[in-house]
Amino acid sequence: MQTKAVRLYGANDLRMEEFELPEIKDDEILVEIISDSVCMSTYKAAILGKSHKRVPQDVDQNPIIVGHEFAGNIVKVGEKLKDKFKEGHKFAQQPALNYKGTMWSPGYSYMYFGGAATYNVVPREVMELNCLLDYHGDTYYEASLAEPMSCIIGAFHASYHTSMGSYEHRMGIVAGGKMALLAAAGPMGLGAIDYALHCDRRPGFLVVADIDADRLARAKQIFTPKEAQKCGVELIFVNTKDLEDAPSYLKSLTGGTGYDDVFAFAPVKPVIELGDKILGRDGCLNFFAGPTDTSFAAELNMYNVHYASTHIMGTTGGNTADMLESLNMTEQKLINPAVMVTHIGGLDAVATTVLNLPHIPGGKKLIYTHINMELTAIDDFAQKGETNLHFAKLAAIVASHKGLWCAEAETYLLENWQ
Repeated sequence: MQTKAVRLYGANDLRMEEFELPEIKDDEILVEIISDSVCMSTYKAAILGKSHKRVPQDVDQNPIIVGHEFAGNIVKVGEKLKDKFKEGHKFAQQPALNYKGTMWSPGYSYMYFGGAATYNVVPREVMELNCLLDYHGDTYYEASLAEPMSCIIGAFHASYHTSMGSYEHRMGIVAGGKMALLAAAGPMGLGAIDYALHCDRRPGFLVVADIDADRLARAKQIFTPKEAQKCGVELIFVNTKDLEDAPSYLKSLTGGTGYDDVFAFAPVKPVIELGDKILGRDGCLNFFAGPTDTSFAAELNMYNVHYASTHIMGTTGGNTADMLESLNMTEQKLINPAVMVTHIGGLDAVATTVLNLPHIPGGKKLIYTHINMELTAIDDFAQKGETNLHFAKLAAIVASHKGLWCAEAETYLLENWQ
């Protein structure tokens, strides 16, 4: 089986190539990939090459396929797996394998298994770990976005709290508590807002802070305070860019008590330190965004750690249970992962997109692997539609869905784009 894929050969060396996949073994599965969303973690792997913890040292000789937020169709099932997996079914992929203590993962470590491709061979350990998930949703993009949503879900579950005089850690955010999402008008922040409003363990008070006015305006358009009230959450957006004393202002919104749960969505020292300063008693700060700088550090108030039981933790990725929760909530229309997506492109756009990801504005970049299409902002569909009928049609479709990517748009793209 021929596949077309974007492969990593070393630091800043991505190449789109066509090559032959090996025949699957009895304990392997051949899949067709339809969609793959681009993650900042892929950018980190691409610029670091073999210096990245998940990338093999022989990547220059045995290149790996990038991309780990993918979904598609099962094409062929090995003999030993036919009782569990069915050809023609859709699948979603949980990339956090943690197989026998290794850090190997699709999109970082495998020659024939990664999202930026038309076809893959899924190795046996993926099925052993139950990480190839049967998917019954209507769209492929929602299954791709289940992975980043699972990272958010995992972060909410991993937060913890205690009571004075007790050594028991209560896992999860404080139900009905005060929450702040910092640097949160980007794609992962929007996903966190969506989850916070619609999960079964919600804050009662939610502040979303950022310094980008355009991003905040889009977030306000998608998540209105009125809609949040229906979910039992008081929602406030704050631009901290021009605040003289951001910690005092944010704390004042809580009546001075501070926040139970704070999430930092950017690996930036002032963001981390702001999060620490606004914690209330027993407040939990989750450092969500992973840095590329191995010496990255920020100052914490150790007095509050000692006397107010404030604490910090970090999460990277979600587990299979988080992924299943994401898929289930999406299938029930409780959350809409499309809030994260701002750009659409084809496989030919992957290399440039990945290597320039920090400099491309907007949110998630969603790739459809069987088409050629330059990376295009959804907001630019109408302009491109003046000379391209397909873009004009897509512009009309998303305009009828609050400017968001949707099932109708995906169907049109897959049926009409070359």
